[in-house]
Amino acid sequence: MKYLLLVSTSFLLTACYLLPTQTPSPWLVIDTFNKESLNGWQLADTQNDTKPYVENAQVTEIKFHEPRADSGATLGKGTDTNTSPTLPNANNGYLIKKPAADGIVGNRKALSFKALPVPVNVGDTYTFYTKIRVERFPNNHAFGISNMHPADIIKHGYNAFEPTLRVTDKYESNGYKNDGSLMVKIDSTDKYRQYASVKNADNKVSQPLTVGEWYEIWYVVNNATVENGGQVYSVYVKGGEFSQQTLAYENANFRMKRELPLIYFLANSNTGPINKPYGNGGLAYDDIYMSEGVNLSTPY
Repeated sequence: MKYLLLVSTSFLLTACYLLPTQTPSPWLVIDTFNKESLNGWQLADTQNDTKPYVENAQVTEIKFHEPRADSGATLGKGTDTNTSPTLPNANNGYLIKKPAADGIVGNRKALSFKALPVPVNVGDTYTFYTKIRVERFPNNHAFGISNMHPADIIKHGYNAFEPTLRVTDKYESNGYKNDGSLMVKIDSTDKYRQYASVKNADNKVSQPLTVGEWYEIWYVVNNATVENGGQVYSVYVKGGEFSQQTLAYENANFRMKRELPLIYFLANSNTGPINKPYGNGGLAYDDIYMSEGVNLSTPY
């Protein structure tokens, strides 16, 4: 009897020990940039008009926050001081993206893209989470999600985007100057006003993004058909003037509305034309995740 009791007790303790102690995270990693090199990313400069010509002109590389014993300098990586209170670990890496090195102009479409861990099928809603930080202005950047495969992303460039977020202070062709605030895609008959700035907690147009400040962005993407109220996304922001998570824009519009599964994260940057360059200021990315449904938690 003692033996049976001992075996039973031992079995129960073992079973309890083997039970999972926490629920798996609903967040799927697209990239956290904590390795020395880019994994799974494809880079393409599809309108490289640099003169003199610079092959592979875009600057898309991993850097690490200080303090870090191994800076990765021998691999061409850089270091940067972490000034963000939102970063969970000052030793982690991040991606810096520029259309070209300083002083080089004419790289008009510097594309960087990576496959999502799972597709967002037509009819599904997913939340994407991304941190960004403006290295400096002037610049011109866009990022978001695509429903195209690599060959078509390369072919279509900006039109490969569906949900799109934009950061730029460039002049439009009609003379209108963007101010560097975070922007979303909207439906508009004005070809020069295809984006709108997000709004702050007071429902006023947001200020330009603060250089050096990390912003957390949640974009809730509804990939239902237009007929069923989809092909739209809503954006929540925390950082800078957004002292707490804020609904900054509701029901922004997909760019093309192809009503296809979303399959790639895509970032693009642009030096502008040689005769009127926009500027090569960088945009940093970190902690890119996705989660099924509406999920406004922080993915750590």
